[in-house]
Amino acid sequence: MSSARERAAAEVFFALGDGTRLAVLKRLGASGALSATSLSDGAKVTRQAIVKHLQVLEGAGLVAPQKRGREVLYALQPERFDTAREFLDSVSASWDRALDRLRNLVEEG
Repeated sequence: MSSARERAAAEVFFALGDGTRLAVLKRLGASGALSATSLSDGAKVTRQAIVKHLQVLEGAGLVAPQKRGREVLYALQPERFDTAREFLDSVSASWDRALDRLRNLVEEG
């Protein structure tokens, strides 16, 4: 994986590393595009905090703002999760190869 891809994966994992942001993503996945005000309804944090979390998610490419009249709605960008999945797949493949080498050493010994 290239260093640009690793940086992109790190941004995604950083964005996913917060419970509030995970809740926002889950809600967007279930409901479709929502405003920061709608996302703050029932949340344990303020609207301003939700806006800051949305900025992190937008920076990682996980959500995209859509202007509708005077309101800004945030929509999930599911294709960005592929970056994280590709990184995890490469880590998993590395571990599989390491385990195969270990298994071969044990079986030979």
